[in-house]
Amino acid sequence: MRSRAGTAFIQALGGEIVEASAGKVLMRLPYSKKLVGNPDTGVLHGGAITGMLDHACGMAVGTGLGVIITEAQARQTTSYATLDLRIDYMKAAKPGADVWVVGECVKITRQIVFARGRAYQDSADDPIALATGTFITTETRAGS
Repeated sequence: MRSRAGTAFIQALGGEIVEASAGKVLMRLPYSKKLVGNPDTGVLHGGAITGMLDHACGMAVGTGLGVIITEAQARQTTSYATLDLRIDYMKAAKPGADVWVVGECVKITRQIVFARGRAYQDSADDPIALATGTFITTETRAGS
């Protein structure tokens, strides 16, 4: 699956959903001079990377909950929202290179869902940034 589906914000960034399965999403942010935060270095703005991480974690939550199953459903209103998102930047992105973003649903409780994300270029083992997200769902589940 390669699609520009997602929020209008992700579409404006040029982000792509490369692959999505239950609880996991892989996205790509193509390098664009429009997204550069420092014109002297050509490094992408951290806000673009944060937006992609938030979206990837959110989509992973959606697929983990079974709310998002197809690309078309990714555009529909869903019953969860980001409560908290922490981003730890490890290094600057390399100018001129695309950024890959993985989001994973880690745990689903009655109303809270936990996710992790990773942004990288050459290797997932050498991240640009790591994300930890907490999401709330309006649909209460039995157990925890």
